[in-house]
Amino acid sequence: MSSDNYVIPPPPPASVAIAGSQARFPVRRIICVGRNYAAHAREMGRDPDREPPFFFLKPADTVVDDGTAVPYPPETRNFHYEIELVVAIGKDGANIPVERALDHVWGYGVGIDLTRRDLQLQAREQGRPWDWGKGFDHSAPIAPLRPVAEVGHPSSGRIWLSVDNAGKQDSDIAKLIWPVPDIIAIASRSMTLKAGDLIMTGTPEGVGPVMPGETMRGGVDGIGQITIPVFASAS
Repeated sequence: MSSDNYVIPPPPPASVAIAGSQARFPVRRIICVGRNYAAHAREMGRDPDREPPFFFLKPADTVVDDGTAVPYPPETRNFHYEIELVVAIGKDGANIPVERALDHVWGYGVGIDLTRRDLQLQAREQGRPWDWGKGFDHSAPIAPLRPVAEVGHPSSGRIWLSVDNAGKQDSDIAKLIWPVPDIIAIASRSMTLKAGDLIMTGTPEGVGPVMPGETMRGGVDGIGQITIPVFASAS
């Protein structure tokens, strides 16, 4: 459809870089898995042995490229990092069997689920949605994606994050409570996964605050690394 058919100019499509390429991966939506590492579930006051996986969404236009400085967001005094393995979906599917789930993966990347923790916890305590704590501007930095043909389907590998070179998170994606095939299969029972969907698979223990002037660096072995500075917003 031509842009002339819209009453206002349509926004530019959201996208993520692809490692070693000028091409970019179009982002349809961002699906996030909550509390998918046991130690992180415990540090958030939950019992990982009794909870099935649950999901929340971030808007597609919250994506931020590696190396981009992000502003300290408004309405929070507790701005947190969460390093995550990111799955890029390249093939549509609904009710996907676990044994066929990896057929729907285009590639993998590294992301940081930035969180206004105080707003998230307040919403949780009041039984309200997490949107304001999770889906704000610039809240989904994602490093360049790598295709399956290059990295395979990782089932283990160090996942880590530091703030100003001080180690904060250090674990292994082998510790995912629900590994990637299960996540894809379970999510696809509730909604049709489409090419362009990104899945942020959860974060290990060690989450905590980041302040203006500090820089987050993180990665997943064999997949990539990401660097995101934080600056004080003028607003």
